[in-house]
Amino acid sequence: MGTAELSKRTTINIQEKANLIWAIADKLVGTYKPHEYGNVILPMCVIKRFSDTLKDTKGKVLEMNATLDKRNIMVKDGFLREASGYDFYNTSPFSFEGLLSDADNIADNFRSYLNHFSNNVIDIIEKFDFDKEITKLAHNNILYNVIAEFCTKKAYMGADEISAVDMGYIFEELVRKFSESYDEQAGAHFTARDIIYLMAEILVAPNRVKIAEQGITASMYDMAMGTSQMLDCLSEKLYEIDENAQLTEFGQELNEQTFAIAKANMLIKGGDAENMKHGNTLSDDKFDNYKFDYIISNPPFGIEWKNEKSAVEAENKRGDAGRFGAGLPAIGDSQQLFVLNGVAKLKDTGRMAIIQNGSPLFKGDAGSGESNIRGYLIEHDWLEAIIQIPNDMFYNTGIATYIWVITKDKAIERTDKVQLIDASRCFVKRRKPIGNKRNEFTDNCIELIRKAYSDFKDGIYKDEKNGLEVEVKIKDRYDFKYRKVVVERPLTDEKGKPILKKGAPQPDSSKRDTENIPWKETIDGYMKKNVYPYAPDAWIDEKKTKIGYEIPFTREFYKYVAPRKSEDIFKSLQELDKQEAELISKIMGR
Repeated sequence: MGTAELSKRTTINIQEKANLIWAIADKLVGTYKPHEYGNVILPMCVIKRFSDTLKDTKGKVLEMNATLDKRNIMVKDGFLREASGYDFYNTSPFSFEGLLSDADNIADNFRSYLNHFSNNVIDIIEKFDFDKEITKLAHNNILYNVIAEFCTKKAYMGADEISAVDMGYIFEELVRKFSESYDEQAGAHFTARDIIYLMAEILVAPNRVKIAEQGITASMYDMAMGTSQMLDCLSEKLYEIDENAQLTEFGQELNEQTFAIAKANMLIKGGDAENMKHGNTLSDDKFDNYKFDYIISNPPFGIEWKNEKSAVEAENKRGDAGRFGAGLPAIGDSQQLFVLNGVAKLKDTGRMAIIQNGSPLFKGDAGSGESNIRGYLIEHDWLEAIIQIPNDMFYNTGIATYIWVITKDKAIERTDKVQLIDASRCFVKRRKPIGNKRNEFTDNCIELIRKAYSDFKDGIYKDEKNGLEVEVKIKDRYDFKYRKVVVERPLTDEKGKPILKKGAPQPDSSKRDTENIPWKETIDGYMKKNVYPYAPDAWIDEKKTKIGYEIPFTREFYKYVAPRKSEDIFKSLQELDKQEAELISKIMGR
């Protein structure tokens, strides 16, 4: 069973589990408003996930703790981690279920139970600001009922029954429900796994055989990690190829709750939770001077960077010493800043897959920050491929989106080339939409896109049996570079003769125009063909010429469709008139 089909199977279980857990919110009705349910459900899920995972070794931990106390050993952390079998533990005499034995003191006992976790877990719980919720739950006499619900079989979340990947997606589904009730953009927190599996497949495709034969040791990074599921899926892909892969995951996230979930997830699956950082990637980079083998990310788009303005502009002034020396996009959209952040953190042999909307392809005139950022990638020959994925693939948006594949180590045959892949017709309809997600990738979809990517040649790839199609165009990187020239026409007197000053014609600003001249075409040749036949007195003000970069993805795949013939349209109108008359007759009972 392939990854996408497995994902389809497990997604059903994930949704069932998430729905059962979310149903616990019924106990909150009256005390909490719907958009507040997540303030209780999410931290309780994290706490229960820790508790259930530690259940089998809790006795060993308590025994070890008592032994250490008898020996007056104050530095216990390493011993207790060894006893628990994880990098975290709980030394409370209570079990989670044992809290129900003393209803009158359940709030105090629950706080004591939480405070007996190891410090790394306490740090996670504090990110939820959960203590105030305990007070509110206890004050309204519903804390006992909520804990009781989390002690039922439906709320069991131990690592022995639920994998880290699936638990991550249960968290994601809960976050989505929370976001919808709060009228937030759920997609700001996570990306559907079918898209992530495609990104992972494209990232590893060039080295798959080498990884299988020689194994892999790699670092990976997500600069806007949400609950860390992109990292989980990429790891899953690499372990699928090399079960002994040595992988280290790094991530940064701004949202406190989703960060807490990511860190909890990392702790439980045995990774280094300290590699999960909380903070603003653009203004408070936690991984300065780090370099990674793989970067996978879906940063926010259409989000302004006004709050980060001073820090970003200061780093821009540092030029190549900072992340943003290539240029700054308009203040209203930060996504290209994340691209630059990723490029700065990519090893010389590294690969990055990052999701963008359509704006970074074309927004910004020659000389603008957006254009200069595109130029930065193109001039260094780091842009390997752009893949358009179908509309309606995300939970919170139906717009066109693209996966940019960036590497500093292109294969020889890809040097000076950019591969454009139109996969907008390579999808299947979901039986039941989730938010705006009406379409999805199956294994067949992912395989067809991977083949189109790996073949690296112009053409249309089809899976006739499943009705899938992918089109590829290989472009020279300088096809996306142009000169923007200012074309002047002379100011004339009443007789139509040019007005001269020091023997030179003076420009008429009302007739001023611009032309975008492709880089691979000479200015003189372009002017002779496109301008001089219509304005023989025109000239170019060379001081105003600017270099620009634009990737007209849609235009490259445009298919001309001839309009219907007028006689066919007339026949259709006549038929509609006839049908209208017949309908009116029926209504009137004639």
